[in-house]
Amino acid sequence: MVGKVTSPLKLVFCGTPQFAVPTLDALLVAGHDVALVVTQPDRPVGRKQELIAPPVKQTALSAGIAVAQPEKIRNNAEFRELLETIAPDAIVVVAYGRIIPPWMLALPRIGCINLHGSLLPKYRGAAPIQWAVAMGEPVTGNTTMLLEEGLDTGPILLQQELAIEPDWTSLDVFNRLSEVGAPMVVETLAGLADGSLPPRPQDHSRATLARILDREDGRMDFAARTASELWHRWRGFQPWPGAFTFLAGKKLIIHRLHPASFDGPGEPGSMRVQGEHLFVCCAQGTWLDLEELQLEGKKRLPVADFLRGNAIAAGQRLG
Repeated sequence: MVGKVTSPLKLVFCGTPQFAVPTLDALLVAGHDVALVVTQPDRPVGRKQELIAPPVKQTALSAGIAVAQPEKIRNNAEFRELLETIAPDAIVVVAYGRIIPPWMLALPRIGCINLHGSLLPKYRGAAPIQWAVAMGEPVTGNTTMLLEEGLDTGPILLQQELAIEPDWTSLDVFNRLSEVGAPMVVETLAGLADGSLPPRPQDHSRATLARILDREDGRMDFAARTASELWHRWRGFQPWPGAFTFLAGKKLIIHRLHPASFDGPGEPGSMRVQGEHLFVCCAQGTWLDLEELQLEGKKRLPVADFLRGNAIAAGQRLG
């Protein structure tokens, strides 16, 4: 539980998605003066392309906080003048989605503090949570750091670990890290304000890059990856790009799957039907049990229903 701070700080908060909302809430509950919330512009969503406000904007407006949504910030004179007029003690950045320019880094007296969803220096970059899950990591966590011009290279302030349960997807990890990270940001600000929290440099030799995901990351390579590796990637790449392959030239989305409990001979991509189960062979003779499928242009179906409408020919392969 976040308690009230004795010396409230004047803050500017930069964030966009739901991941950032618990931190904004925690700062307000703690009694800090959030003078401005900076978030990305409203974006069109869905088939109707309706403009939807980011979750952080919705939270800020509900709390009566002023909101700025600049399309660009690096050379935005009007935005710079606004922040310089506010003269914040600190700028808190949580999943904002924009690179913070040098003038903004130098503005607050305490600094620009970032909550990053990994145990830095591991998994620097745009998709740290997705890649931690996709690589089968048993543990991840949060890091608060002072931002600098490099990509997630700034000095570490506080860290916390989170065990990743075997059946969690990246969505589960997102939710948990956002909740436990919020009070840590409040603690970080308190330590910086009273001088009790010395920043410590990262070991750059241990850094790994969590690059932004692309659609091809969801393509299942049965020859190169084992069932366990493909399972971890499916867990990590939720909700996008998910996992997909091809059946008879048509795209096949795999909505649910898990490693099968048996091993046996087979060529990568070859399928085996047993009752209402559809198994596919992966690297090193491992197998996946495909549970819910969606063929291109068709409905999402449990595998039993899929098999009733799609006969799998002997020797037919996925991929």
